[in-house]
Amino acid sequence: MTAVFADTNYWIALIDPRDQWHDRAVAASRSLASRRLVTTEEVLTEFLAFFAERGSHFREVAVLTVRSILRDQSVDVVHQTHDSFVAGLAYYESRLDKGYSLTDCISMSVMRGRGLTEVLTNDEHFRQEAFHTLL
Repeated sequence: MTAVFADTNYWIALIDPRDQWHDRAVAASRSLASRRLVTTEEVLTEFLAFFAERGSHFREVAVLTVRSILRDQSVDVVHQTHDSFVAGLAYYESRLDKGYSLTDCISMSVMRGRGLTEVLTNDEHFRQEAFHTLL
């Protein structure tokens, strides 16, 4: 069974009950429980940055979530490297007409490299690149 990429939007929606995608993220998490997830350290960095200004409660929940993800044997966290940065930068550079973030470009590069087509996100940028979004 093919793995599924987990984007920042998914992780945010999963832990924030006020997020408009929360119910879908929880449902997706349940339905994909038997599938392996892939994410990147850059995605986790973006996740933590999102909650940086939301107060100590959300900062603590975000840290606990990332620590849990890092320990979870069913989640493959791709490490940041110079090569992953350069690959993401090349992707970014080849899409100058798009509004993609560098994190998205690194994620898309990882997905293409691993042959992944499904992504837990609601981000239209992934749809523009012909990935199947699951939120």
